[in-house]
This record gives sequence, structure tokens and C-alpha cells, in this order.
Amino acid sequence: MTAAGMITAGAAAPGAAAAETPRIDLKVLVVDNGDSPVKAVTAQLRSTGIPYTTIDLNDSGRPRITAAFLSDTVNGRPRAKYQGVVLPNEAPFGTDSAEQTALETYERTYGIPQVDAYTWAHPGVGLDYTSEGGWAGTLDGREASVTAAGKAGSFDYLDGAFRFEDGAPAVQESYGYVARPRTGFTSYVDIPVPGGTGRGSLVGEYAHDGRRELVVTFAYNNNQQQFRLLARGIVEWLTQGVHLGQARNSFAVHVDDVFAPDSRWDTERNCTPGDFDCAGGDGEGTAPIRMTADDAAYAAQWQREHGFTMDMVFNAGSGEEWKAEHGGTDALTTRLLADKAQYRWVNHTYTHPFLGCVQDTSSVPWSCAKNADGSTKYMSRAEIAAQIRDNHNWAVNKGLPVDRTELVTGEHSGLKTLPQQPDDNPNLVGALADTGVKWIASDNSREPEQRKVGNALTVPRHPMNVYYNVGTAAEMADEYNWVYTSRADGGSGVCEDNPTSTCLDEPLDPATGYAEHIVPQEARTALGHVLAGDPRPHYAHQSNLAEDRLLYPVMEKVLADYRALFADTTPLENPRHSAIGTEVQRRAAWQTALVNNRVTAYRIGGTVTVSAPSGTQIPVTAPEGTKKQLVLGTSAFGTPYAGARSAWTTPAALQSALTLKLP
Repeated sequence: MTAAGMITAGAAAPGAAAAETPRIDLKVLVVDNGDSPVKAVTAQLRSTGIPYTTIDLNDSGRPRITAAFLSDTVNGRPRAKYQGVVLPNEAPFGTDSAEQTALETYERTYGIPQVDAYTWAHPGVGLDYTSEGGWAGTLDGREASVTAAGKAGSFDYLDGAFRFEDGAPAVQESYGYVARPRTGFTSYVDIPVPGGTGRGSLVGEYAHDGRRELVVTFAYNNNQQQFRLLARGIVEWLTQGVHLGQARNSFAVHVDDVFAPDSRWDTERNCTPGDFDCAGGDGEGTAPIRMTADDAAYAAQWQREHGFTMDMVFNAGSGEEWKAEHGGTDALTTRLLADKAQYRWVNHTYTHPFLGCVQDTSSVPWSCAKNADGSTKYMSRAEIAAQIRDNHNWAVNKGLPVDRTELVTGEHSGLKTLPQQPDDNPNLVGALADTGVKWIASDNSREPEQRKVGNALTVPRHPMNVYYNVGTAAEMADEYNWVYTSRADGGSGVCEDNPTSTCLDEPLDPATGYAEHIVPQEARTALGHVLAGDPRPHYAHQSNLAEDRLLYPVMEKVLADYRALFADTTPLENPRHSAIGTEVQRRAAWQTALVNNRVTAYRIGGTVTVSAPSGTQIPVTAPEGTKKQLVLGTSAFGTPYAGARSAWTTPAALQSALTLKLP
């Protein structure tokens, strides 16, 4: 059944509301018992931008589910207050209870779908008991498939097969019930029955008694890949393909320090010579890590072969210094400039200085230097602006396609750096204004939320666990061992002292540790961000494109894994710095509007109407063929993604509300 067909069915559903086409509000009701499956579906609603109301079953003072709670009339027209219902199981209020009866009557009357976030296999949800040719047990490592019905419906964005995660073989991570469908049940995701014959359902639709339930028979949480893969389909099924919000998967990688050399980890001292906290090593005589012309040629070729563009975050002045120290020529810069159109370029300041307080490195850890009056001594506005402006001007003179509104400061400096510098450099705001910067990078591990810096906004970036100070796999494994092994195993013991960290069971083999442990782990983390719909970019360093070219295996695994899981209709988007900042900004503004109850959205038959605060960008997802109503005529709505059309949009000229015409 098409999304448009489902809307028609819902609008014409039998019952008290059948006399007049009802108004269906574009909001979801979530009944929460505190378990992780409901929390996971709720997180997907929020990240997509779908408004929802939560009823907490553990709150004795919660509202009761009654006909009046679920529906009423507006201007004489029947109104369903929720377009879909998420329940922890098929009957959380108790079978035949007043609340359960009210909910089921509401769903039947208005054609409202229900998601059973996690339940067991039994005839009450349209499945045989597992004792009747089914199975129950741990699903870790097992391969599931989207059925033909799933691909023809809400799970059409998936390529087909996927595997349940098995991150810790000794730990049960996902338990489930695999069962045979009964009459009225359509399986969307199934697996071969372990130790038996045929296939059994894990996700499917049970149509009965004038109602529709999406029945999920495996346990999950929001971070597990199997849920993240199915989350979009669950929400699209629940909303019948028409909802506020949109979900698109994206992946961007910033390569910092381009043109500059990076310091090298010392495997004997277990520190980086030249750093102020590396006792006994000034860095002299240690070969820095810097890309060569061959590395640059490989980068361009790799991008073409993999259909992916990296963001080159560059320090032109550091490159000029290198050239002056090496006979006045620099083959790396020549090669990168020859391929300049193949990359995106982002200003990283001219020579990568620390733009915050003046650092006093006479003791470890460093501290902020003080003025005579005891105040903190900061880099000046003029110095910061010069670093930004000189780098930008160099790029313009070389013909680089650079955007002056984008900036990544060295070490994200200028922004607050705890614990030494609890506030931004007060001179930073003026320097950003002087140079036209609107989007300044921040470290997501320290500041995950976007915030204002004068007239600019931060763009939080995910640090990749591929270190800036390593060029070879052996160096990477050695430093990783130092960080993630216990003192007894020769490590720093940092993992023992940090309650948010864990130690390796044993040190990695320097010859194989990077490829066999770090690459899959880092790729899984990055892919997790992608599947969660997190638009924030990842960042590594030019050193990771040099020598052993450590970054490529991670990126290749992310790209390959994604493309193996998703259909061609759901491409991995690759936005630039400013576009990511804009996306994060719009999402925050939209969530604020929802929290403040400033959004009204509903559909009546084939017409969707949305009102929001003036100037607010409105995210909407709708079926192919949807049109945007203009004062005169219509225009095509949105752009295609995952088998639907979606966009951030606003009401047409001379209109106070957004109006869409469904196909």
C-alpha cells in the first residue's frame, strides 16, 4: 500500500469520525514505561524533528487515556490529536482496561497506527508461539533481512540484509523472539529460524479488528546498529510517510593542518617531543610528519574512486615556512594546488597559533599568563584577525575555492579551554566580525551543543581516534596502548583512573593492532554518528594522509559499510562546514519552537497545513508527488531522499501557513 493510499484509508476510517473527513494532528503519542525500546523510538522522533507527547506510566499523576484526551472537535470538525501511537507493548494499560479500550477505539476510528516497541511472540500480536516452529534467544551476530513486503513499504531505503551487532561475545546484547506469522500479519524483517526450518519475523505489521500494529519482537537500545538501521522505517510506518521533521544521513571529514607538518609520537618516551609536557625531548632531530606530493596525488585519486570529498583545513603560512626552510620549493603545495578544485578548503589560520590566552608553559599543565594587574593575558584582536585574514588572502590569490565565513582555529583555540581558560578569548568576537566569519569549529567532545560567539555560531566536530602525531600503524598502536592499557600492562593507566573509559584486556600488537582493532572500532563509532542522523563533521589531520595513510581504511570502511546497508535512494550526503552549521542551527530553532508549543500542524484528507513562528524553517517529509501550494498554482515540494521527499521550507509568499498537497 502506498503512503498516499494509507492516508486515504486513515481519513476515511469507519466510526464516529466517518461522517466528515477528520483533522489528524501531526504529533505522536508516546506511552513510556522506562524501557530502552521506547526510549530509542522516542530518540528517533526527536532527532527527526517530529513533535510528540509522552505519557510516563511510572508517574502516578499522569493524565489518563480517555476519548477526550485523544480526540475532540475543532470548528465542528472531528480532530485526532495524534497521528500515531508508540507503546512499550501491545497492551500496557491491561487488556480490556478502560484506557486500553479508549486507545483501541481511537485507533480504529481514525485509522491511527500503533508501534509495539518490544513484545514477545504470541497470537495476540499475530504470531505463533515460539514453541510452534519458532525460536527465542540471543540474536547477537545473526543476519536478518528486509522482506519483499518491507522493501515495498516503509523499509525500502535499506538494501536488504544486515547483521545484529556482537561487540562483546561474552555478553548478551540483543534478545529476541523469532516466530511464524498468522493470518493478518505481514513480516517486514525476518531471519532463518535458528535450529529449525523456514523464516520467522522480528518486525512486522499485524492488521486486525480495524487496527494496525507494528510488532517488534527483539530488544534494543538507541545505540545499537540494528535499531539505528530500522529506526527510519519504524517512524515512516508510524506516520504513514507524512510528518514534520526530516532525517538524512551525512558524513564529512575535515583534514586539519594541511600544508603544515605535525609532530611525531616518541615510542620510547611515550610523549611527543617538542610539546611542553614531553620531558627530555625538544623535538630537534625528530622527523615531523608531513604529506608528500605522492600523498597528495593519492588523496585526489582516492576521492575520485570513492565518490567522497574531504575538507582540507589549511595553514598556508606553515606551508610557506616549510618551503623557505627547504630550498624555496614545495612539491606538496604544488600538487595540492593543481588539484585544488577537487577538495573543499577551510581556513585554519595562517600559522596555527594558539588564539586564546597567552600560554605559560613553565609548568605542567600549562596555565594562562597574567598581566601586571593580575588579569588574564590574551592574544589581541588584531593578531587573531591577521591570522584569519592572511590565510584567506593567500587562498584567494592561489585560486582556492574558499568560503570566508568558515573557520577552524588551531586546537579550537580562542574558544574556552577547560580548565585553564574557562571563557572565550574576549578578543575573538571582534576578530571574527572583522574577517566575516560566521561558522567557527568547536570540539564536540568538549562542547557538543552549538552556541553563539558574537555573530558567529560554533560547528561542533567529532574528533576521530586517529591521532595527529602518528604516521605509521605501529606508532598509532603504540600510543593507543599507552592511553588504553593499565599500568600493569605498561600503559599510562589513564583508562584505570577515568570512570568513563575502559582498559584493553591486553596491549595491541603493533604490527596488527591498528588494522584489526582500531580501524573497525573507529569506523563503527563514525558510522554510528551517521546512522543517528548526526550531521556534525569528523576531523583528523594531514599526518593521517601521509606515510601509512592511516585515515583511508577508516573512511573506506564507513563508506563501504554504509553503501552495503542502504539502497541507492538513500545516499550518504557530504555537506561542507557552513552547511553543517546551518543544519545544526535550524534543528535547534525547530526544537525550540516545538518545546514552546509554537507549531501547529495537521492534515485533512490530502492537505497538510503547518503554522510556525514567522521566519522559522519548517522540516517536512512527505510522499513523492507532493506539491507546495502557492498563491497561484503549486510547485514540486522538497527533494528526493529515502523514497520520500523532504525539505526545510517556509510558507509561500503572501501566505501565513505552509500548505502541501499530497498525491
